[in-house]
Amino acid sequence: MAAQKKFSYALSNPLSVLLDKAPEEFEPEDFLKVIETKNIERITFHYTALDGKLKELKLPVADRYQAECILAEGERVDGSQLFKGMVDTALSDLYVVPVFKTAFLNPFDENSLDFICRYLTKDGELAPFALDNILKGACDLFHKNTGLHLHALGELEFFLLSEQTQKIFPAYKQQGYHGAAPFIKSGQILNEMVHHITQITGAVKYAHSEVGFVDSVRSDLEEIRDKRAEQLEIEYLPRPVVDMADHVVLGRWLIRNIAFKYGCVATFTPKLEEGVAGNGLHFHLELVRDGKNIMVGKDGGVSEPARRLIGGLCEYADSLTAFGNTVSSAYLRLVPDQEAPTRICWSDLNRSAMIRVPLGWSNVRHLSKILNPQDTKDFETAGSRQTVELRSPDGSAIIHLLLAGIVMAADWSFREDRTLFKDNGPLELAEKLYVKGNIFTDKELLKKLPVLPTSCVESSRILLKKRELFERDGIFPSSVIEYVARLLQAENDEFMNKKLVDLPADDRLLETRRIMHKDLHRH
Repeated sequence: MAAQKKFSYALSNPLSVLLDKAPEEFEPEDFLKVIETKNIERITFHYTALDGKLKELKLPVADRYQAECILAEGERVDGSQLFKGMVDTALSDLYVVPVFKTAFLNPFDENSLDFICRYLTKDGELAPFALDNILKGACDLFHKNTGLHLHALGELEFFLLSEQTQKIFPAYKQQGYHGAAPFIKSGQILNEMVHHITQITGAVKYAHSEVGFVDSVRSDLEEIRDKRAEQLEIEYLPRPVVDMADHVVLGRWLIRNIAFKYGCVATFTPKLEEGVAGNGLHFHLELVRDGKNIMVGKDGGVSEPARRLIGGLCEYADSLTAFGNTVSSAYLRLVPDQEAPTRICWSDLNRSAMIRVPLGWSNVRHLSKILNPQDTKDFETAGSRQTVELRSPDGSAIIHLLLAGIVMAADWSFREDRTLFKDNGPLELAEKLYVKGNIFTDKELLKKLPVLPTSCVESSRILLKKRELFERDGIFPSSVIEYVARLLQAENDEFMNKKLVDLPADDRLLETRRIMHKDLHRH
């Protein structure tokens, strides 16, 4: 009798099904087998450039040696184009080399075997300015200093815009949360997105319709004018931070391509319409020691390591907007009463706080037994599922840099060197900035809480002022900090909100839409 396959579920990675191996076990000989059995014509390399998007290089495979060479040596690319303004043209060549565990069969090209790659220098070292390598450096530093790992899960929110072919079963403004067909029309497309992201990453938790809905988008852009916009969300499962960064960037690439296949537009832009929920990119975080989540203390509350992490996030919060909120419309989203934060604070369950401690099954388990007495078989989870959620980032985030900054915040929070703490250490900050209730209804409390930046220009100033938080230990190159600061300063939006308030109503609405729609596909 043939041995039972380990990977037999409908959404198992097709390569794992074919090879009966987990992605972490993939070897070059496995890929040669796939190339032969699947009649693969090309290997496609993907890598994240300075703009935060996936780039690609198609390498045709005519014989075994050529395939072996591609897998073993990678290929060279022009770094001065991929990292424009940061890599000198005289020193522009970089190697891109595949990470074997990231291999996947391209859902848009049945003749392609694809990989996520890393950038290496002429000396075979990780290119220090590449976004993914910065993140890896931060993770290595954190683990070296603490013995811990940081895991993350991202919440990808986006608007799917399509032609209004049906006028029946209408949805309503700001009432789309967890909506279902026939009121929500994009279910089939969302199913396909979830299918491919799950098969490739193995890390999708769920998907649903989100709050935002626009019946007919008003815009000067032909791409989205008069289209129906449904807000959707795909949330991941926790994974090591480096893997999660790749998963989120790859997820955005898949979402855009599937939308294009159906003649739709997918946008992660922070704000699409005034008075309609924007696209956040929240990240849930968990500290892991020896493979176990350590976010819950013996009393069932938030553990000391978790409170340290929260304190670190509070210390870094205003400067993290430089990587998490990179376009002017981001600061049209960060306003009260839109479930987006404006103050630096944390709370339990509270969606008005910047950092939220969500339900995590900490005090209750196997809940189905309460409702189903026939469920008598004990179910044991792998451990705690508690996370803390950072709610300030949005769809304009430069994902690898944002997560690298978050890891640096975590590292700061466990340092014993008091010279790194100007006023309060992480535990003092966490105690000082804990809040209860809706902070927007408590005016006195609001006055006491530190504020997040209100523009890209302000964010750039804070980044430059606090750059040592990121540059310490050689993790963020100064050239990257200066590039991001220039990117933010180019938005020229410091007095944006004041200018908008002073405009006549019709002019204000037109200008607001111009700001919101100018960056539909920035990252």
